[in-house]
Amino acid sequence: MHNKLKEIRLKNHYTQKYMAEKLKISKPFYSFLENDKRILTYDMAIKIAKIFNTKPDRLFYEEHVNRVD
Repeated sequence: MHNKLKEIRLKNHYTQKYMAEKLKISKPFYSFLENDKRILTYDMAIKIAKIFNTKPDRLFYEEHVNRVD
């Protein structure tokens, strides 16, 4: 899941510092999110998704949304 976050950040040519500033969090905290050292809350997922103009489910949880049981 978090690899996708780094992938989309790099695809958009955003730095971790840029993301942290947009989210109003520290760069180390953002790095922890991206490297799966902190739990990504749904509220934070919403904020991150807004930066990329998408929905959090599509960005982070797509494998669960599209799963067929």
